[in-house]
Amino acid sequence: MTGAIELAVGRRFRSHGDTDVLLLRRDQLMAQQALAGWQWWAADPPGSLRPWASDEVLPPHVHDIWCRPGPDAPWSIQIMLDKSHDEEWVSRRDTRVRRPISALGTTSPDGVPFLAPDVQLYYKAKTPRPKDEEDFDAVLPALTDHQRRWLADAICTTYGSHSWIERLQV
Repeated sequence: MTGAIELAVGRRFRSHGDTDVLLLRRDQLMAQQALAGWQWWAADPPGSLRPWASDEVLPPHVHDIWCRPGPDAPWSIQIMLDKSHDEEWVSRRDTRVRRPISALGTTSPDGVPFLAPDVQLYYKAKTPRPKDEEDFDAVLPALTDHQRRWLADAICTTYGSHSWIERLQV
């Protein structure tokens, strides 16, 4: 599987166990319809999984959904639910961090839609793991000045001082 960061970089540079998908909370039931027959599990905080019933609208405190094609298959997709207001994406981590839904993603040269790398890095910045640092290092040269400014502002707004801020300066 290829992740959003790798699609932005234009090459695969590490392995992935699943595919992460950001979905607006208002569209959550469309996921079940798109992959009918799959197993769906809601991640109820602080970390327990439970079956996600067909047509159940998840409560606001549930942000993650895990799914797989069958009971013996590995988890294939993790869906992260996020807020929106009209035509604006609103970060669930900090409602001050927003952007137009139309600017939330982009498309690879092969036509594969993916989450904008600056938004992906914003989520990874909370508590960067070694693979998140690897993603940051790989995609940093591909970020536009606008993406770098947006990411630096979003990180400062939500997390305060951060090791990535200085490297994002244009």
